[in-house]
Amino acid sequence: MHDLFSNDIVPTEKVKLPFANGVELFIRREDLLHPEISGNKFRKLKYNMQAALQANVKQVLTFGGAYSNHIAATAAAGRLLGIETIGVIRGEEVAGVYRENPTLKKAEADGMRFKFITRTAYRNKEDLAFLAELKREFGDFYLVPEGGTNEEAVRGTEEIIQHQDVQYDYICCAVGTGGTIAGLINRSWDHQQVYGFPALKGDFLADEIKKYTQKENWTLQLAYHFGGYAKYNAELLQFIADFKQNTGILLDPIYTGKLLFGIFDLIEQNKFAQNSKILAIHTGGLQGWNEKIK
Repeated sequence: MHDLFSNDIVPTEKVKLPFANGVELFIRREDLLHPEISGNKFRKLKYNMQAALQANVKQVLTFGGAYSNHIAATAAAGRLLGIETIGVIRGEEVAGVYRENPTLKKAEADGMRFKFITRTAYRNKEDLAFLAELKREFGDFYLVPEGGTNEEAVRGTEEIIQHQDVQYDYICCAVGTGGTIAGLINRSWDHQQVYGFPALKGDFLADEIKKYTQKENWTLQLAYHFGGYAKYNAELLQFIADFKQNTGILLDPIYTGKLLFGIFDLIEQNKFAQNSKILAIHTGGLQGWNEKIK
């Protein structure tokens, strides 16, 4: 394994706030894994980039939106590993103004080339004919799916769980494409429940998760998406501000803010067993979110 991915141990911090029913909450600080490839993107890219290197492929191609954590992380990993990267970006309208976007500006500085396509065309991102067209345009590449989720990614996210985590009753994480929660489920113990908090509307994620795990000790909490992907309101922003003031930990309003808001709400409703221990996974995702919340 390349040295880039060798340091994968992060601290777990207890949230020192009084909770109902004797519940204790701990946060695994995956956001501290790497300054540019943090959280679940580090985990998802670890074995994908290793596979690209072993296959001696010169470039990695992937998909994402204009503010995608995955796009930013892939570009940074490519720069650090000496692999060329290509980002197929959702939204043709972004093409003329992408250097005004901090995520894409940084990705370009890291060497990523872009192809901007319409939202309609973007829906074909898994279509074999469309992928063949991209290979004709760019030459051979190693494909990493949108959000980074595939078998190699799940293998990486399984490594979030450590042997001492047997002490927890619940493991909670935000859910985007399903790869992170699938890895957590696979590595969880039978006595544990894994709760996923989707950042977007819809119940299709359950089917995606089932592609990567056979276990059934998990549930999706569907009430905390705040209207859909990248949507939030003043209540969530205030929660994030209060959380940072009380704990010193910065959350984002796309993923981790919704996760912790949901956990707090379920604790208040006594939905977690009395005197139980909860492990929440801070999956990073802060690159597109600056510290305007102090």
